[in-house]
Amino acid sequence: MFQVDDMVLYPMHGVGIIKAIEEKEVLGKNKLYYILNMPQIRMQIMIPIEKAADLGIRQLVDPAVLENVLTDFHLGNTDPIIYKNWRYCRDLNNKKMKTGDIYKGAEIIRDLMRKNQKSKLGAEDTNMLNSARRMFISELMQVKGIAQEQADHLLDEILLTSR
Repeated sequence: MFQVDDMVLYPMHGVGIIKAIEEKEVLGKNKLYYILNMPQIRMQIMIPIEKAADLGIRQLVDPAVLENVLTDFHLGNTDPIIYKNWRYCRDLNNKKMKTGDIYKGAEIIRDLMRKNQKSKLGAEDTNMLNSARRMFISELMQVKGIAQEQADHLLDEILLTSR
C-alpha cells in the first residue's frame, strides 16, 4: 500500500503524487481511494486502493534501473509485423503501455522511432509515441531530479545515438 506523498507511476498518465487516502461512498459502497495529483496533465484522479495493482500503478524505478534503461535503449529487436500491420502495432503498444513497465515504455518509443525512419507515422502511432514519451519523461524527470526540458533533451540525445 502506498502512503500520502508517495510518487507513483500511473500507466497511460505518468507520474502522480498521492495527496490523500480517503474513504468514499460510491454506488452505496464505502471504499478506500488514493487521491492522485497528476501534475503533468493537471488532473486529480481517484483510484480504488483495491484496483491500484490491476491498473499497473507502481513506485518509481530506482536510479540504477533508469540508467540501465537509458544505456540499453537501442538494444532489442523490433517486431517486423509493426511495419506492415497498424492494428497489430496499436494493440501491441497499448498492451505494453498499460503495464506501466519502464522497459516496455522504452520499447514503444524505440520501435515507433524505428518505424518512423522507414515511413511517416500515422496519427495513431504518433499519438502513442507522444503518450509513451510523456509517461517516460515524467518518470525520468522525477528519478533524475531534472526539469522537463532537460529530460526531453536527454531522451532525444539517446534516440539520436541509438540510430
